[in-house]
Amino acid sequence: MIAAILPPAVAVEAAYEDLAPGPADPLFPEESERIAKAVPKRQREYTTVRLLARRALLRLGQPPVPLLSTKRGAPRWPDGIVGSMTHCDGYRAAVVARSAGTASVGIDAEPDAPLPDGVLDTIALPDETERVKFLTERHPGVGWDRLLFSAKESVFKAWYPLTGLELDFSEADITIDPVEGTFRARLLVPGPRVDGREIGVFDGRWIAERGLVASVIHIPR
Repeated sequence: MIAAILPPAVAVEAAYEDLAPGPADPLFPEESERIAKAVPKRQREYTTVRLLARRALLRLGQPPVPLLSTKRGAPRWPDGIVGSMTHCDGYRAAVVARSAGTASVGIDAEPDAPLPDGVLDTIALPDETERVKFLTERHPGVGWDRLLFSAKESVFKAWYPLTGLELDFSEADITIDPVEGTFRARLLVPGPRVDGREIGVFDGRWIAERGLVASVIHIPR
């Protein structure tokens, strides 16, 4: 699903169910230690996205390595690699690309269902809330509030590796195009610098299928 909205330079691996480690797809001891006390659902999610990530890395000729996380939870990729992971009920995915051609990438998948009551108010700017209402009225069939949440997650996942800073939901104003399958995030704080230029806008793509919505941000060099 996510592969359909990313450029060919990005290696993608995804699954609609959990994967189990085996001789060809082991979980490294360091990774197993990180989730030893986690609930079974979290263990399955953690395991699956890392197995997928290593398969994606293999597409780039990268050997299997442990994929641990920073204190913030962001994956630590091998030198020369950027990437992103996502998991939700019914879908897991990992994407990687060479940093020589891709500055950053962020992906997110969510169930295509309305957000719980009150959540939209905590993540959306007033203008975004109005846009969601308009989209819901004019283009029913997609959970636009959930897609907005997904887009904000993808924006953060692309932002954080470039800056090492937090980005509040209120610090990116997102406009979704329901026809073209795109969205634009206008940063309301100084943007990251990539190859000497400041990026104040993140352009993304989205897709809705199989009861899911997904979004991506790809920042090329």
